[in-house]
Amino acid sequence: MMDATKYAPGYYPVPAGYDSWVKKDHIEKAPAWCSVDLRDGNQALIVPMSLEEKLEFFQMLVKIGFKEIEVGFPAASDTEYEFLRTLIEKNMIPEDVTVQVLTQCRDHIIRKTFEAVKGAPRAVIHFYNSTSVAQREQVFHKSKEEIKQIATDGAKLVKQLSQEYEGNFLFEYSPESFTGTEVDYAVDVCNAVLDIMQPTPDRPMIINLPVTVEMSMPHVYANQIEYCDKHLKYRDSVIISTHPHNDRGTGVACAELAVLAGAQRVECCLFGNGERTGNVDAVTLAMNMYSHGVDPKLDFSDMPDICATYERVTRMHIYERTPYAGQLVFAAFSGSHQDAIAKGMAFRKEHGEHRWTCPYIPVDPHDIGRTYDADVIRINSQSGKGGIGFVLEQNYGYNLPPKMREALGYKVKSVSDHSHKELSANEVLHIFEDAFLNRCKPLNVLEAHFAQVGGITATVTLELNGQRKVVTSVGNGRLDAVANAIQSATGMEFHLETYSEHSLDEGSTSRAASYVGLVWGDNTVTWGAGTDTDIIVAGIKALVSAINNK
Repeated sequence: MMDATKYAPGYYPVPAGYDSWVKKDHIEKAPAWCSVDLRDGNQALIVPMSLEEKLEFFQMLVKIGFKEIEVGFPAASDTEYEFLRTLIEKNMIPEDVTVQVLTQCRDHIIRKTFEAVKGAPRAVIHFYNSTSVAQREQVFHKSKEEIKQIATDGAKLVKQLSQEYEGNFLFEYSPESFTGTEVDYAVDVCNAVLDIMQPTPDRPMIINLPVTVEMSMPHVYANQIEYCDKHLKYRDSVIISTHPHNDRGTGVACAELAVLAGAQRVECCLFGNGERTGNVDAVTLAMNMYSHGVDPKLDFSDMPDICATYERVTRMHIYERTPYAGQLVFAAFSGSHQDAIAKGMAFRKEHGEHRWTCPYIPVDPHDIGRTYDADVIRINSQSGKGGIGFVLEQNYGYNLPPKMREALGYKVKSVSDHSHKELSANEVLHIFEDAFLNRCKPLNVLEAHFAQVGGITATVTLELNGQRKVVTSVGNGRLDAVANAIQSATGMEFHLETYSEHSLDEGSTSRAASYVGLVWGDNTVTWGAGTDTDIIVAGIKALVSAINNK
């Protein structure tokens, strides 16, 4: 049995009155983004990235559009140190990109960090110490004043060394484990650091308020952010940053509400990589903004390539239902969903819609390099006629009548059900072809000649079970005349209920596709399809196919 009495809220809510952010309903402007993939993300990997892999990942982050990239904890390992030196010495840092390095507020670690970052064209020195009640009591055994002293001593050394070493340095401070810290105390520590660093509007300092461990519901964190927004000194010279982890599964909500509450910057990882349950997912945050019509300033237009690179160099798997990026996030298996999507796509095409409003799909898959045929309508035993018909139309141009889509749907679902697998678009095509298209046994029409005498007279050469027969009959159109000829020659009784046709290809040699539905004397319905460069021949083939399906 689980024992809930072991637990109680470990966070410290702010006083009432710091919740004006609730009046906002969406983010209107993208925050500054800082990728921490190469530090927080990398340190959480079972096998950390090699130097070559880190360089490739860095270049991918630059291509996506990150302007701030935390490249590591250079005092932690030789690989981290070498990676940073390689970036600097080989001039691999673009002019508009700022690298960031992390260091604890410890003398020798700060000094080694400056050794690693010297000569950088532009670098953020991110220093931190833990301030939470649990860490003060259980880890450091220090008072509030002693913990604050660690922060201010670190700030003094960082400032001193920034003047001694070559490089263009900016600064960031984090009261680590902020979520377990009394908020007024966290502000006190941050303000003490700010007094030392003396930021200006021209050279602002980042104050990062991390969700080192998620301990509260997201709105509590947002209230804490708004409190800090109102009480930090040098506010016009301070960039409030957030660094959410996902321990309670609400990292995205924490980040979004924090931005509403005054945070101007978000530290994040691709696909939620990072310690324990991971850092907040940069992809989800950015694409959520995109879906509201806000330019996130990050480019995920080639999501498949980004996913492939990420999985290869991190050796991590992107869960199939990861928002926007997972293999199944645009997939519709349900028949009703498929039908709605197909109709939505048709509406969009018919009305020339620019704005995306398609049911069940929050963003256009094409925007991030996904396709409708492979990613949206997925065919299995749960699929409906609308989705199956959509797959045929999108991939192969066949636009079946609604009732014929239903007939095909039953066949496709039966195949999927009995094989216990999803079917590809090509497999759906083969089922359609085998069941309905250009079927010429046991009956076939070898020739048909027409004359306009008392309507349309058709002279038809039939082959039934290997026996040939020539029959002449009259009808109110060519296809009706052929149908009457077949009935006269065979004794069959059916009624031509449905007929439709369309061009299948473009150009002078394009094929026509025809569809025929027949109602028989016993009220059963059969369907057939035919294709030919001659529209009349295509119609006859469809008729014959429908007869052969009796």
